[in-house]
Amino acid sequence: MTELLYMTDSYLREFAARVVAVDAANRAAALDRTAFYPGGGGQPHDLGWLEWGGQTRAVTGIKRDGDMVWHILEEEAALPQVGASVIGRLDWERRYRLMRTHTALHVLCGTIFRDYGALVTGGNMEPGQARMDFEFERMQADLVREIEARVNAEIAAAREVRVRILPRAEAFQIPDLIRTKINLLPEGIREVRVVEIVGLDLQADGGTHVANTREVGPIRVVDYKSKGRINKRLVIAVEVDD
Repeated sequence: MTELLYMTDSYLREFAARVVAVDAANRAAALDRTAFYPGGGGQPHDLGWLEWGGQTRAVTGIKRDGDMVWHILEEEAALPQVGASVIGRLDWERRYRLMRTHTALHVLCGTIFRDYGALVTGGNMEPGQARMDFEFERMQADLVREIEARVNAEIAAAREVRVRILPRAEAFQIPDLIRTKINLLPEGIREVRVVEIVGLDLQADGGTHVANTREVGPIRVVDYKSKGRINKRLVIAVEVDD
């Protein structure tokens, strides 16, 4: 079983771990603990490096398989042996931009749910840019500019972002915990991680986030389009880090 360090500390850039399994065919090593996010909920997996025995190898992919997280290494890379001690280092610039982008999506989602009552029908992100689809019957330029202004006002409000892990029964007592049109949480999950933007948004989520909305910085809605009669897409961009 891999301990998921990113679940409680999104700012962890480096960590020590032990190799618990190796898959030579797929150039992958499973660790007893990791800060690498394996992807999910529209957020891509992390990239970075593993170091052991005086060598450094790039991590090009992360895959979660049951209770194990596999770290896929670059082509032709030698693999560490089971039991070896390794140091994991994240590509922090990329990860932090994803954290900012993911939190921006939650501000967008929370603002639209509060002000317009629209549920999310889909979403995806890359570092610095993301899309989210909502149940809107219409989407016009004036509404887009209004949404952009309201989202930026919430970001500028410097709202704290809190993460908690709750028993499933307790989590589902929270009204509107699931903001997607379809509940994507499998029945077998006994604990639910919730992300709260204090005073704005509270929902189930497994990804990584910044600790305060001010870290997101201003966003722009760079595109919008209709994806169906009651399905409208907004594409946002987060400013490049200084």
